[in-house]
Amino acid sequence: MAERILVLAVDIDNDLYRKTKLSGPVLGRADNLRAAAKLALADPQDTDGNTMFEAVHKFDELRSQGLSVNIATVTGAEKEGYVADRELARQIDKVIDTFKSDACVLVTDGQSDMRVLPILKTRIKVNSVDVLRMKQAEQFESTYFTLLEKLKEPHYARIVFGIPAVLLLLFAISYYFKLGWQLPVALIGLYLILKGFGLENALVESFKGLGFSVERLSFVFYIGAILFFIISLIIGDISYASAIKTTSNALTTIFYAIEGFLLLLPISLLLYLAGRIIDFRNRHMSYRALSQGTYMGYAIIAVGLLFVLSAWIVGQIYFWQYLAYSLIALLFGYGVSVLSAFLRRRSISHTKLKDKGVVNEIGAYIGRITGVDAKQGVLFVKTDYGSVIKYDIDRVTDVAERVVIS
Repeated sequence: MAERILVLAVDIDNDLYRKTKLSGPVLGRADNLRAAAKLALADPQDTDGNTMFEAVHKFDELRSQGLSVNIATVTGAEKEGYVADRELARQIDKVIDTFKSDACVLVTDGQSDMRVLPILKTRIKVNSVDVLRMKQAEQFESTYFTLLEKLKEPHYARIVFGIPAVLLLLFAISYYFKLGWQLPVALIGLYLILKGFGLENALVESFKGLGFSVERLSFVFYIGAILFFIISLIIGDISYASAIKTTSNALTTIFYAIEGFLLLLPISLLLYLAGRIIDFRNRHMSYRALSQGTYMGYAIIAVGLLFVLSAWIVGQIYFWQYLAYSLIALLFGYGVSVLSAFLRRRSISHTKLKDKGVVNEIGAYIGRITGVDAKQGVLFVKTDYGSVIKYDIDRVTDVAERVVIS
């Protein structure tokens, strides 16, 4: 039997949908040609349209040689990273299931799309990679237009324009309210910590999932969480102003403000947690609801430890009381950890996981689940090569159409 070849074009940042409202995957020569023409008309300078035309050209070339060929274009997501990789993996699976191809020719317009290769190679044999190079008369002209186009994309625009704008705005507000340079610098430091430890994306995704809709019960909890957070900031500011009048010690003043801020913050966290759990339960995602509970439990423990530390530093409790409260918080944290592990394993044991596909966090296919041992907390995953791999249940990060393992 002749080898069935798939010509696959990749648009990892989903320009196709953002500019033409066409969703991937795009299947077949006619649909790819129409989609490429529509994208080229919407934005003639977008290289993704040329990539699709190149894929059609490659399709015609291979078909003229008498080969069995199909063509498709897959798209990722505007926010590159795990979200884009997961969407690419989903669309690639759909294309392969539709065409039943044996090998693939990947057509891409640059290195940003090359990240699809590890995902693709776990699913189908890759015969070749065709990287499209746009022709320009002068190298400088090419660089100029490339930078100009990149600055139009939201991801790069936020970095080049958004961050400096926020910094200038922070300094202007601080100067107007006579807060000094310390507050803007502290906020910049907090952002760099989030960025450096990879917490920025998780925080953004968390806020994206708030789901502010008056038609949802969770809306009430989110509004309550925001109000208590604002009240916490006000109490912190009042505590800081009062401390300045009573002490000249800068460290004591700061911890008075921290103590005031943390006083009602746990209520805000609990309301936020309740809203998230309601949303996940309504979407039949109980496993994620448990994970949210775990994270929030640890956050409340951290807030409690910082609160008693502040109380000890400002002289409101003795050192032995600080140690006792800290020990209680740590024991409570251990209890939350044990309870969370129990509930997660119980949730998995009551979910039909057998024969579900398993992927890692970048969407690369691992195998299918052949069995679950809830007592030992182990998943048995059989790869395409016939070997069986054991994974600890605690490594499961998501349970939906597929099981995601970290």
